[in-house]
Amino acid sequence: MPDGWATEALIHLAQPAADQGLRYVAAFSARLAYAFMCLTLCWGVLTATGWVHHLCGRKAMRSGHIALATLTLAFGVVHAIGFVFVTAGTFSAARLIIPLMPGTLARHTMGIVGLELMLAVALTAGLLRWTSYRRWLWLHRLAYPAFALLVLHSLLGAIANGRLSVLWLGGITLLVPAVTLAVLRFLPIQILERIGLVEEQV
Repeated sequence: MPDGWATEALIHLAQPAADQGLRYVAAFSARLAYAFMCLTLCWGVLTATGWVHHLCGRKAMRSGHIALATLTLAFGVVHAIGFVFVTAGTFSAARLIIPLMPGTLARHTMGIVGLELMLAVALTAGLLRWTSYRRWLWLHRLAYPAFALLVLHSLLGAIANGRLSVLWLGGITLLVPAVTLAVLRFLPIQILERIGLVEEQV
């Protein structure tokens, strides 16, 4: 009988350590997903505009963009699935997939919608052969609202966990170039010519 009690005690001691490990994996994968998301946006803008094609060519730029997007989605999915195990049943698979279920926090809703939009963009990225360029571009630009939602999700999550001051120095460092390039992407060509990002058409 004492052996049974000892085994049960060991299980109870091991459980918090396992939970802590899962939490660490979920948190670390979230940070990696955020970093790769910012890099994906930067690389995507540079690929679309052709500002750095002379460095490595358009095909290499596109491949780099796809690789970064794949890493973003992989770590994002790991982060999301981690919550099913970390929260011991309070965060079910349905709550993970359906964003507006009763009781879902706003930051979780933003994360779910943002990740699902990113997945939709990734799944439709190969449709350019079978649809018009305008329709494909409209679908691909859903990545911008997804990016905004996931940044808000990250910010609110850092606030909720009491780690805003520690994490957001790195978060802002990655965010600033991504937002800057996204804004430049949609500026009129005349402004880009004025600031020297594109050559004037003679």
